Amino acid sequence: MKQEQIDRINELARKAKTAGLTEEEERERAVLRRAYIDSVLGNLKSQLDHTYIVDEQGNKRKLEKKETEG
Repeated sequence: MKQEQIDRINELARKAKTAGLTEEEERERAVLRRAYIDSVLGNLKSQLDHTYIVDEQGNKRKLEKKETEG
């Protein structure tokens, strides 16, 4: 995510607290927020994909994906 987009999110947040947002600005804020969340989750997933567990003998193994109940 670009710094300009983060700055715009912050600008809209400040405006929402003071003057309120138009419908168009609310839609823009929602799109920017979703992009920010997706960016953070993507970075976290990438970091976890490159994480290894080292056991007592020094053997490395990839971090396994946990199955979720559902």
